[in-house]
Amino acid sequence: MPTRERSYRSIIAQGCNEVWLLPTIKELSSISRTASGAEKDLTDGVRRVNKISDKVIGRTLTSILDRDEPSAMPDLFSPYTLKGVTLRNRIAMSPMTMYRSVDGRMNDYHVMLMGSRAAGGFGLVFPEQLAITPDGRTGIHCAGIYDDSQIEGLSRTTAIVKAMGAVPAVQLGHTGRKGSELKPWEGKLQISPEHPDGWQVRGPSAIAYGGRYTFPVQELSIDEIKEIHLAYARAAQRALEAGFEWLEMHFAHGYLGASFFSPLANQRMDAYGGNLGNRLRFHREALDAVRTVWPERLPLTMRLGSDDFNEQGIQFDDAVWAVGELKKHGLDLADLSLGLNTDDIKDAPFGQVAFMVERGARVRREVGIPVGVSWNLGIPAVADRVIRQELIDLVFLGRPALSNPHWPVWAAHELAHEKPYSLLPEDWSWWLRNRPGSEGSLGWPVTVNK
Repeated sequence: MPTRERSYRSIIAQGCNEVWLLPTIKELSSISRTASGAEKDLTDGVRRVNKISDKVIGRTLTSILDRDEPSAMPDLFSPYTLKGVTLRNRIAMSPMTMYRSVDGRMNDYHVMLMGSRAAGGFGLVFPEQLAITPDGRTGIHCAGIYDDSQIEGLSRTTAIVKAMGAVPAVQLGHTGRKGSELKPWEGKLQISPEHPDGWQVRGPSAIAYGGRYTFPVQELSIDEIKEIHLAYARAAQRALEAGFEWLEMHFAHGYLGASFFSPLANQRMDAYGGNLGNRLRFHREALDAVRTVWPERLPLTMRLGSDDFNEQGIQFDDAVWAVGELKKHGLDLADLSLGLNTDDIKDAPFGQVAFMVERGARVRREVGIPVGVSWNLGIPAVADRVIRQELIDLVFLGRPALSNPHWPVWAAHELAHEKPYSLLPEDWSWWLRNRPGSEGSLGWPVTVNK
């Protein structure tokens, strides 16, 4: 599938009045400073002027685009098989918290959100992280999988995802010391345990996260840790009953699993703290517990917090070793993300395009395990190239999936896929293939003359 060069295309961002300009591949690798000294930052598929240093863009993006491609390679739209599950392409919709649940139950909103992305061409579709216990939620409006009454709503979601040709995936998690909080647009402050909408947060040690997470943390006992592992297994069983075919455990972003792995949050002196092997024990035992109920034919994966960007926290070398250990316990794919166990971070590459790809490629190469990553992969040319060069196996998209429910079809159109509408259900695809109309009449951006 050749990639064609395109002129700039005007993209009107949903929900705002800014015009974003999408560059061609050649332009991606030759970004230069403007006369004012501003840099053109490429983040999540857009080019916007920001005051940042040269290092934010050039190093990562140029290294990706300058590599030679192997003679035979997959692309963004190649099917991908892991265990007994085949995805129609390499594009996954990442879990994103929506704050739309009541008593942890999913509803029509989630059916709409997941169904529309499946219909839009995503190969793998996650709802938001599902809490394995009530206190594992971010807030009272978040979804859960800790009660059998929640299976019905989850089943409706998996049914629509399958009907639209995608694979339904579940992410199991526990927010740990970062739970009991307000919605982001209400301030995202942690709520007191005494408040009707709050609860006592728990973690590996009695260390508060800090910042807006100010309330004391209850250190988990050994018995409580065992109960949490059992909750993971029970949640996995409910996920299976609800029709999910891909399971991911969320051990990143400062949540409970990530905090056990990080010395910033874990200062225990028992078998679950201290050295690196002990700090990974929580992960290993949780993985083992889930594997007892999750079928071997279905993928079992993990989102791992791989770097705290703090000298006292998780280092990436630790994560490389950890993935190797987890592979021995049945891990099928590593979804690498950040630790985020503190707000005190140094030199975080949040503005870099595809900044997790190099890290993912290292784990894939050294550990010999399939890898997916997210973070700033919304530019179709970049997402396609990192798959073609076999640096990673799956591209996870969060915000791009929210802003464009048909991102895969748009990407196929931008990358000159021979049959971009083949990603859509046939009853949509037929009309678009056979009633093309005049230029621009189908809603694709019209070429802007340079």
